[in-house]
Amino acid sequence: MSAPTLGVIGAGVIGSSVAHAAAAAGYAVTLVDTDTAALDAARAAVRRHERLAALLGGRGPRPLDIRLSTDLADVADAGFVVENTTESEPGKRELYTLLDKALAPGVTIAANTSAIPIARLAECLADPGRVVGAHFMNPVDRIDMVEVVRAPSTSDTALAAARDLLGRMGKRSVVVNDAPGFVINRVLMPVVNLAAAVVADGVATPHQVDELFKGCLGHTSGPLRTADLIGLDTVVRTLEVLHEHYGTTEFATHPHLRRMVDEGRTGAKSGRGFYSYDGS
Repeated sequence: MSAPTLGVIGAGVIGSSVAHAAAAAGYAVTLVDTDTAALDAARAAVRRHERLAALLGGRGPRPLDIRLSTDLADVADAGFVVENTTESEPGKRELYTLLDKALAPGVTIAANTSAIPIARLAECLADPGRVVGAHFMNPVDRIDMVEVVRAPSTSDTALAAARDLLGRMGKRSVVVNDAPGFVINRVLMPVVNLAAAVVADGVATPHQVDELFKGCLGHTSGPLRTADLIGLDTVVRTLEVLHEHYGTTEFATHPHLRRMVDEGRTGAKSGRGFYSYDGS
């Protein structure tokens, strides 16, 4: 019997990690990005994931069925699609219009967005019922919970397909209703924003902030280490989306965060954020 097929759109940190996790679960994956440099980085990331999995599993590397492409038409035969593109509503809406034409009727699209309401993306399709939110957390291989978002238009079939995919990938899921930022980022982003303010004001270092969250609140990772893993550029874009929708001060990006991003300190992926990742 042939492997189930999955299209993954967007070859960034999350997209490449989702592609690897799905391939490891037995899916034939096509990973699409218009940026060839992103695909090259994704190829290297998948190899790192597989070497680590082989090391931890005590086996030799196992070839995974992951095809890389710059052509959206290559996901036309996919049985399910996960979208992981940059947090830009105009860009995502343009992509969803193209996916509506490229995919077979009834194929579910899981939107992996940080804050954009799923309904805003689903309305770009002739059948908005086939769009559901699937908010993966980074690192995908270590966090087994996924925030699943049901828009008012999301069909029972699409919801069941998403939860089946996640189950096959070894993920648990909690289904929530649609709103900007859903649950995780509507709560987390103001915390990161305020934690950045604490650091900027000289009240505490990033390490001290995170140690307090871990020691006092039982978090496995503090807000600033988490922000570095997410990517501070993504944090800023998410805050901007939330501020646009809610208009309240807790979502107004703190200048310290914006300055870090302007300086290229975007977190683990750039080697520097609130912490240094250059081995020093």
